[in-house]
Formats: sequence, structure tokens, C-alpha cells
Amino acid sequence: DQFRERRIVRLEAPGTGLSSTPAQPVRIPELSDMLAAILDECCIEWADVVGFSYGGAVAQQFAHDHPARVRRLVLAATFCGVGSVPGSQAAMMSLATPLRYYSPSYYNRTAQMTSGGVTGRDSSVRHWMIQERRRHPPSSVGYTLQLLGILGWSSRNFLHEIPHETLVICGDDDPLVPVANGRMLASLIPRAQLEVVERGGHLLLWDDAKNVSRRIRHF
Repeated sequence: DQFRERRIVRLEAPGTGLSSTPAQPVRIPELSDMLAAILDECCIEWADVVGFSYGGAVAQQFAHDHPARVRRLVLAATFCGVGSVPGSQAAMMSLATPLRYYSPSYYNRTAQMTSGGVTGRDSSVRHWMIQERRRHPPSSVGYTLQLLGILGWSSRNFLHEIPHETLVICGDDDPLVPVANGRMLASLIPRAQLEVVERGGHLLLWDDAKNVSRRIRHF
């Protein structure tokens, strides 16, 4: 909604949204190749790539494996996989189940300790987020396969090879992916710059969209 003047291609990974659930985990390098195939299908030679959270892992892999397909790279509220700084125990435990996509009361109770930011502070935003999440929640199988798909993955050994201008953007109130992860990515990617959103949480692309999109547009 914040970039109406641009063409936007969004990928709902296997097992999420309206995409079908695979028979086995789809690993991060496979998702990277899938993204390249989708750009081919759309007759897109290159793109500015925004990777958010789990998608940030895919974006890092994509920039490394298909560098000619990326102009500029934005990594939002994301991490390097193995070797990253873990979130709070409560936030990490919340990842074990997709219950927050199905139970409004559970999501409302746990949003502050799992998401932080505007979502954690504003009940009206939580209500909107709950409605959005319930439209196309992941299946329990699809959700589990996603977790398995990133198990053991790490970008630390190739971050120094990512050649693109990169914006690393994160919030200082993200209990799931602490701000230390953004600092790590920005220090290891040669042409990266870091922006820390004050009081921003894990869902800053959604619950603080105008502020974050202004920063991304400037970049």
C-alpha cells in the first residue's frame, strides 16, 4: 500500500498463505531458486528485494546465489540463522506453534512478549492483525515444514560476499529478533547500512508501515 507507484511481487512460500503445502521441507536455497523462477515467470530481469523475518533469510540467500537479479537489498527484522542472537525465551517458544494464527485470545495475551512494538502496545492494532492473520492461516503441517526448512541454515559464511547496497532495518523493541542481529548483518555485509527504528517491534513492516516505508523509499 505504501509503494503504489511500483510493481510489487510477493511470494507466499510453500505451506503459507494460498500456496500449497509441500510433502517435505523446502530449504532456504530452494526458496531462493524458486524466487528466481518466479521473476522469470513474471519476465523481471532484476528487482529491489525486501526480505522480512524468515523472508530475510531467503533474501540473503537470493542475493548471494543470484546477484545479478538484485539491484538493492533490504533486510528487515531478520537474522543470519545459525550464529545469530536468539530472542527471549517466551518469544522463541511462541514459534513452536501456529496457535497465534488461530486463537485471538492467545495472540492478544502474547503479542507484547512475542512481537513488541506498536502491536504489543496498541490493542486496536492487535485486533486488526488478528483479523488479517485469520484470513489465510498456515496449516500445522505447513508451519512445521517451514521451521524444518530453515533448521541448520546460516548466512554467516557468505555475508561478506553480498555485493549489493543493503539497508538493514530493525526495531529496538523486537523480542523475537533482537537488534544485535541487525548490527551483526550490517557489520558483515560490505555495503550495508543500519537503521534502528525506535520502539519498533518485530512486525514493524506492518504496524509501523508509513515510517518504515519512508526509510525504505529514501534508501
